[in-house]
Amino acid sequence: MGATYSAFQLIGAPILGRWSDRVGRKRILLLSQLGTLLSWGIFLVALVLPVSTLAEVDSTVLGAFTITVPLVVLFVARALDGLTGGNVSVANAYLADITSEEDRSANFGRMSMSANLGFIIGPALAAVLGAIATGELLPVLAAFLVSVVATLIILLALRDPEPCDITHTLEHTSVHEVLGGDRKHCYQLQNPSQLTTREILRLPSVAILLALQFLVFLAFNFYYIAFPVYAATGLGWSLGQVGLYFTVMAILMATVQGPVLSRAARRCGDEPLVIVGSLILAVSFVFFTSNSTAVIYIGTVLLALGNGLMWPSLLAVLSKATDQRTQGAVQGLGGSMNAVASIVGLLMGGLLFGVIGGRVFLLSAAMTTLVFLLAIRWAWRQRRQSVSALS
Repeated sequence: MGATYSAFQLIGAPILGRWSDRVGRKRILLLSQLGTLLSWGIFLVALVLPVSTLAEVDSTVLGAFTITVPLVVLFVARALDGLTGGNVSVANAYLADITSEEDRSANFGRMSMSANLGFIIGPALAAVLGAIATGELLPVLAAFLVSVVATLIILLALRDPEPCDITHTLEHTSVHEVLGGDRKHCYQLQNPSQLTTREILRLPSVAILLALQFLVFLAFNFYYIAFPVYAATGLGWSLGQVGLYFTVMAILMATVQGPVLSRAARRCGDEPLVIVGSLILAVSFVFFTSNSTAVIYIGTVLLALGNGLMWPSLLAVLSKATDQRTQGAVQGLGGSMNAVASIVGLLMGGLLFGVIGGRVFLLSAAMTTLVFLLAIRWAWRQRRQSVSALS
């Protein structure tokens, strides 16, 4: 079901990203969020449908299971959500439009921090709602209501930057500046470029940066699909211990992506943080092959530090590699590649864990080590080109 979402996001994300370059970020964000809202509505319907059997499957590869009407409807809901699931890509393009270059890494870190806080609150709220009510109806209803709130925020509180030249400094303070958003009142709007995927990949630095993003996403999906099973079977953790672990990890990531990243980005710059963060992340995955809970938590601290420094910085560098005319298209293509990484990671990670067990985390370490090496090569080329241009 998770791969179904990613498969349809592979189709929808680049299309929505290109549309956002043409008709504006807000309209496409609203379209994407309405798709999410509708998908949760369909999810609710599936939970109250009678369980009618459509087919019985007994396969040596897939296992034995029953295909029912509610199950098919659930897959339809996830497919619709994936098809309209370009909201993250378009939100990244929007943030790139309204944020000054020196603050991009810090602001992308704030966006990642908010996502991690959602991963803390969401599972906790679902657990509470699931405990006080029978069945899955109440948690899904809560997700539907959260989507309603998000839709209203986009509709009523978000506005597209006005198309004009930036020729002045901000003379008054708004809530965006107070919260650290450093919002631009407008930006230079030009005709959006109609680039093919091949042409996008030929833009300076875009191909290598998207490759780094793909490898990091693939490594994390190996980890996310394998670790809960490894914790239950290899470490003997209970469901509560697994939930506590992911809560601690989310808190650590939110801490790094907030105040720590903001200070580090101003002192070091985005490119060094991509390099250092990817190295720390590669080392962290090795710790997860251990049977010791203490060692696992040490690895988690390193994982939060490495990912918190590297991922927002990589998004910031990618956003600076292009302009507003192609921002949505590039971010959409990035979302599409992330969807491919999710599909491959979720399916292959589970299969590989069944064969090699906890050593699957060494594959994640190898992929992020490759990210580290490629990032060093890319930064060296960028510096060499800068020196050549000055001379």
